[in-house]
Amino acid sequence: MITVILMVLLTTTSPVKSSNPEKKGYIAYCPCRFGNQADHFLGVLAFSKAVNRTLILPPWIEYRYGEPRSIQVPFDTYFNVDKLLEFANVITMEDFMREIAPTVWPIEKRVSFCYTQRTGEIQNSCNAKSGNPFGPFWDTYNIDFNRSEFYAPLNYDAQNEKILEQWKIRYPVDKWPVLAFTGAPASFPVQKENVDMQKYLKWSNDIEHRSKLFIKKNMSGGGFLGIHLRNGQDWVKACQHVKDSPMLFAAPQCVGYRNERGPLTMSMCLPKPSEILKQIKRVIKKLSDIKYIFVASDSNHMIEELNAGLRRPEIKILKFQPSSNPHLDLAILGQANYFIGNCVSSYSAFVKRERDMKGLPSEFWSFPQRKKNKHEEL
Repeated sequence: MITVILMVLLTTTSPVKSSNPEKKGYIAYCPCRFGNQADHFLGVLAFSKAVNRTLILPPWIEYRYGEPRSIQVPFDTYFNVDKLLEFANVITMEDFMREIAPTVWPIEKRVSFCYTQRTGEIQNSCNAKSGNPFGPFWDTYNIDFNRSEFYAPLNYDAQNEKILEQWKIRYPVDKWPVLAFTGAPASFPVQKENVDMQKYLKWSNDIEHRSKLFIKKNMSGGGFLGIHLRNGQDWVKACQHVKDSPMLFAAPQCVGYRNERGPLTMSMCLPKPSEILKQIKRVIKKLSDIKYIFVASDSNHMIEELNAGLRRPEIKILKFQPSSNPHLDLAILGQANYFIGNCVSSYSAFVKRERDMKGLPSEFWSFPQRKKNKHEEL
């Protein structure tokens, strides 16, 4: 399953904006999978800003076929650091370890933070390096921890002033220059209050150039509809929990954070091919300038099924070639004239947030539910 997707930056300028960054302290953390990583990142960005610490931008963690351990991809491979500096003090992990860690975070003073003890080889410990991706992540930078610090009952709500003040009192910068979290100090899915942080996640020059080049070479001369299909076996199994998990994964982007917009349904999580075709037909009918359909998927792109069902030879249906690239898929979907995504997918959520920041139109499969019309074209 390709859930490695996006993670952060491209331009490396001065590591931080403040003249004395050491006096503000730092926050480091180990991310997880991409879709989750992107949601978590927005929350951590808000949290680090709220407690007045510099965020150490972690590499994106990717899982590649045939590789026994996760791969750590520098943040600025995918995203632009300068854009983040407009909002908060940030520095890449590579720059921090090379330029600042030797003096601010010496080997003998490295402490791992977690809410409470985690299962692992060591008792009463965060076991920060137990398992994948945790071990490979910290090993990439030759980081070992001397002890653990449990920060319960504190949380990382960036909007709670009382909690934020408690963080500053309990962990003053002069005694705790670096707060290194075992996992992301943020919620999944992203809190409603932090959704707007997406505007500071700008694609790197490389990703932006390659995505625009693909569009120019393959989809020029007309508008294009971007669609995201989740239909791999792991996703099919996940959707079986819809009835028991009304807030499954990124579902709040559709149903609301309190289910105030209605229930989560199976067709929202795993729409049938017939439902996908009907919705695409409605969009094409509404947008007469659509000449292309770009498909991103974790498994079946349904190119043949869509061609057969639409019967519109003048509309070209395509995917990224020669092989799927989740980050370029995301960047391309973010530029589509119109987008249809999956309510439950954090991958779709990333695209939707980016498009909302740009004022571009989007919708989701089978949401909101439509009243059946016997006269509607099938």
